[in-house]
Amino acid sequence: MTDQQNTAASEEEAAPQFSLQRIYVRDLSFEAPKSPAIFRQQWEPSVGLDLNTRQKALEEDFHEVVLTLSVTVKNGDEVAFIAEVQQAGIFLIKNLDAASMSHTLGAFCPNILFPYAREALDSLVTRGSFPALMLAPVNFDALYAQELQRMQEEGGATVQ
Repeated sequence: MTDQQNTAASEEEAAPQFSLQRIYVRDLSFEAPKSPAIFRQQWEPSVGLDLNTRQKALEEDFHEVVLTLSVTVKNGDEVAFIAEVQQAGIFLIKNLDAASMSHTLGAFCPNILFPYAREALDSLVTRGSFPALMLAPVNFDALYAQELQRMQEEGGATVQ
């Protein structure tokens, strides 16, 4: 009976584990260099979005993932505003093989963080007296697959 309990305990320890520990804003910035003049112009915006993720191993099986959304909105040739949010999370991730860990950190975790980053960005922009951005959802799985393909084509390397 004790052997069965030990076997069950060791199988449970070896099973993949994923747990969200904390979500937080790491950095937030907003700049409207042409205000208040920009508010008196006809509003015909063009939106540029830059999206980036990075991850860092913390102690033991904890990982920090940071999703950065940087938006530059121009009205004609003038910059109306620049807004950036770094939405971060701490995740407990255990017992994954290298490929699964890479996918989890590169796609699954950013999928969790994106709605929080989008809301923080919209709130920031509306507080600056501009219309909310209402960013469309992002398919991080597809972006991750594209990045893997790009890296394999460039050097035949695999992501670990």
